[in-house]
Amino acid sequence: MSKVYKKTSGNGTIALYLGKRDFVDHVDRVDVVDGIVKVDPSGLNGRKVFVYLACAFRYGSDDLDVIGLSFRRDIWMKKVQVYPAADGNPTKTPMQESLLKKVGEQGCPFSFQMPTNLPCSVSLHPGPNDNGKACGVDFEVKAYIAKEASNPDEVIDKKDTCRLMIRKIQFAPTNKAGPKVELSKQFMMSDKPIHLEASLEKEIYYHGDPLTVIVKINNETSKTIKKIKVSVDQLTSVVLYSSDTYAKEVCCEEFAENIAANSIFEKSYQVTPLLSNNKEKRGLAVDGKLKDEDTNLASTTLSQGDKEMQGIIIHYKVKVTVTASGGGLLGGLTGSDVVVELPLTLMSPKPADRTDVAVDAVEA
Repeated sequence: MSKVYKKTSGNGTIALYLGKRDFVDHVDRVDVVDGIVKVDPSGLNGRKVFVYLACAFRYGSDDLDVIGLSFRRDIWMKKVQVYPAADGNPTKTPMQESLLKKVGEQGCPFSFQMPTNLPCSVSLHPGPNDNGKACGVDFEVKAYIAKEASNPDEVIDKKDTCRLMIRKIQFAPTNKAGPKVELSKQFMMSDKPIHLEASLEKEIYYHGDPLTVIVKINNETSKTIKKIKVSVDQLTSVVLYSSDTYAKEVCCEEFAENIAANSIFEKSYQVTPLLSNNKEKRGLAVDGKLKDEDTNLASTTLSQGDKEMQGIIIHYKVKVTVTASGGGLLGGLTGSDVVVELPLTLMSPKPADRTDVAVDAVEA
């Protein structure tokens, strides 16, 4: 049975209920964020109850906040009034119907439709000595009691609020044939090239699965190939005030080979990018997590064409480097590398659908 998540305000006047905390981005649409707020009107004193859903980018930990300035920027926010009801009697979702059976007449439903151009939940891995909440993109549902929805002069007491963190996630689509790239490179003092072809067995790999990279070489030169290196880079684009992209190597393995001059070679190599092998790398992007649960390297961000997105966008590439030693009188002076790059999609598999709903709420 699925859990139902509940958070109660400090004064007990309102309680926030959600049927799930992971909401899937299907690229062309996002799951509706639906829930219930249980309201005790006797504690309102003429005020109203509002709920908001916010997507925010945190670019500094809490202990860096100075003179009331927060190192946090809202990327997107939407607010609704749930009590007194402002939009009549809206159609209720199956989850809301189930929650209302438990909550009763004091339950006030709400729902939000997120746009498709918001980033997924991502955190930047802190360094060994970093404290506080990690930088990244997070989503928050918050219920609060106030006279007005957005009055900067109104002070809202913490005991009049309750909130739950949620995640926006993507799952891998149907797999397809993997990418392939070819390159021919000619060297100084050689009239023949090295032909390099690299490909992946499939387009999408799941976190923790080994990547199979197929390497084909046609060495028409007089050089001997001594080494093949296969590496995986994570490309993190931070799109906020400006757009900056950072590349971090998350996996690298070298394979000793002896590919003679004027020969053909083909072999498959396996490498596995894992967060556990990169624990000391500060700023590495990881999938957003709730509380202290385990996570993995950030999933590739899927998007519709060139739609504009803000926040943190993740891509990966596989790099194959073939090192050829120099031959003849000049020896190592004529040695060089042949490098090709392949796009990699690294994601989590789509879980089996779960349609059952529990009615016992768990404080989160």
